Amino acid sequence: MNLLELFIYPIKSCGRIALNQAEVTLKGLAGDREFMWVDESGQFVTQRTYPQLTKIQVQRLENQIELSVDDQEIEPFKLQPTLTGTSKTVQVWRDQTVAIDQGDAVADWLQYALKQDQQPYFRLMRQSPDFIRPVDPNYAVNPNNQVSFADGYPCLLTNTASLAELNRKLKETYSTSSPEIPMNRFRPNIVIDTNQPFIEDDWKTILIGEVYFDLVKPCSRCIVTTTNQKSGERNELKEPLKTLATFRQQPRGVMFGFNMIPRNTGIIQVGDSVKVVETH
Repeated sequence: MNLLELFIYPIKSCGRIALNQAEVTLKGLAGDREFMWVDESGQFVTQRTYPQLTKIQVQRLENQIELSVDDQEIEPFKLQPTLTGTSKTVQVWRDQTVAIDQGDAVADWLQYALKQDQQPYFRLMRQSPDFIRPVDPNYAVNPNNQVSFADGYPCLLTNTASLAELNRKLKETYSTSSPEIPMNRFRPNIVIDTNQPFIEDDWKTILIGEVYFDLVKPCSRCIVTTTNQKSGERNELKEPLKTLATFRQQPRGVMFGFNMIPRNTGIIQVGDSVKVVETH
């Protein structure tokens, strides 16, 4: 088994960046979900409520981040990330933490890019290095485990055989009209190439490159999986979530992929072998 693809999502719920190699930090892949949009109350904003956020493409330009949309009328915005902006308390699920406002200009640009009226008005926030967001203690491996603005865990792993099995079942149901569901619907950080669907269910610890990962919780899926990650359009039949629920329903939700916590820091890269260190 090998590491096939690596992705980061610098801004939560916006476009991804494919990498050939990544630095693994204690919070996950460096640069992943370091930023997120919040509403005026500080509540996090995601594709669950605003699927059009996926149309915001993100690129890294040395020490800047470029935001763009496929619209010739809207010029890309070059963001100079700051750690000296206004600090504000923000909410991510049940967690409250402090983040740093990235300014009016990028907030105004998003308003224009999403073609919204004055309300709602979102602010782009950067995670503060001075405030650690801990992993859910029910799943943490040690008290020092921390996470970025990801939903709950530092890294998300998926495998190619699982996606192939899901597409096979979709084809059985919709024999003439089933579209091929791409992996981007599941927004993973790490995609591995295997020939056994959901093989990671049995894993406890793996080694990729020089980094050990503990697999702590299968990932429960939501409405985002039904959202086209290019257009922002939702599937009217709630696919692939509906079909996934027929064979991956567990007590805590419909599962696809696995949440992981790195034990150490280091570099991983596409092509690295994936070694199973410990199973359940």
